[in-house]
Amino acid sequence: MFIRPDQTFEVKINNEVRSSGSLLENFLPAVNPLKEIDDPLDTKPADWVEIAKIPDPTATKPDDWDEDAPARILDEKATKPSNWLENEEPEIPDPEVIKPDDWDDEEDGDWIPPSVPNPKCQNNGCGKWTRPLIANPAYKGKWSPPLIDNPAYKGVWAPRKIPNPGFFEDLHPSNFDKIGAVGFEIWTMQKDILFDNIYIGHSVKDAEALAAESWEIKFASEKKQEELANPPPKNLGGIPEFKEDPIGFVVGHLREFIDLARDDPFSAIQGRPIVTATIAAVVGVTLGLVLILVGLLTAAPKAGSKAVAAAKKTDEATADDKEGSEAEGSAKAKDESAARRRNPAKSEE
Repeated sequence: MFIRPDQTFEVKINNEVRSSGSLLENFLPAVNPLKEIDDPLDTKPADWVEIAKIPDPTATKPDDWDEDAPARILDEKATKPSNWLENEEPEIPDPEVIKPDDWDDEEDGDWIPPSVPNPKCQNNGCGKWTRPLIANPAYKGKWSPPLIDNPAYKGVWAPRKIPNPGFFEDLHPSNFDKIGAVGFEIWTMQKDILFDNIYIGHSVKDAEALAAESWEIKFASEKKQEELANPPPKNLGGIPEFKEDPIGFVVGHLREFIDLARDDPFSAIQGRPIVTATIAAVVGVTLGLVLILVGLLTAAPKAGSKAVAAAKKTDEATADDKEGSEAEGSAKAKDESAARRRNPAKSEE
């Protein structure tokens, strides 16, 4: 804020003028209080009339005034157009819509196709013809007496003025005493609001020099950091539309995302959330398919073992059981043949 010797001021924020004027006329709150103020003890008299207009008590309603006359009436001069089709409906069922196969009249009710404008009524009217409405020339509405000036009107009441007991006059408000502190009163829901580089003095050149040495340098650096954190979207003119070339559209956005990710991965994720979500979805689906395939491969032998065990529990003959029975029969026959050779007499008995 710059205050000049002629009692004018100029407020700058970030080197931009936000307010200016005279300390004695444009400064809020005012530097000098009012000379007179409203008397707090003064009250409005009970008979004070502030109504400027009243209905004329001498006026009467004219005899020809019809309050029941409608505002609009049928046009008796209108005639039905020659091309009017009374036997055609303005809307007809849509012939292109058929009843759904899964429609159940008992549960869903009677199926009614949607209506569309009748093509026969595009250039002329259809349906029952009625006369159009026009403004009623005899309509006057509800009668009320005209307003006249109130003879008892006294104007808008205001309390009387009295000298301000706290009045003082400072014609040179720029002559401040020594300032020991500066305060800011801010009502905001935003965070990260900082104030620095506060200059109090009488020299505009010194203030501008301080701004050039401190604020301008930091402001340029902060602005550059903000641009890096929130990069503007690149020109998408080289990427075709999805309808024209779906593959080129996807590949173009993917290449742009990879180029951004090489410089700043975090900014690429923030600046291209749709591409990030698509990549995450593709990776998730691929990983899920791999896990399902691995699960099926590892579960196959167990399924065969369970089938064999179930067959044995039912006492049904299996291929393994038949092979075991044949092997046992062959071994038993060999044992009997050897016994006969060792004891021929017993074999004859």
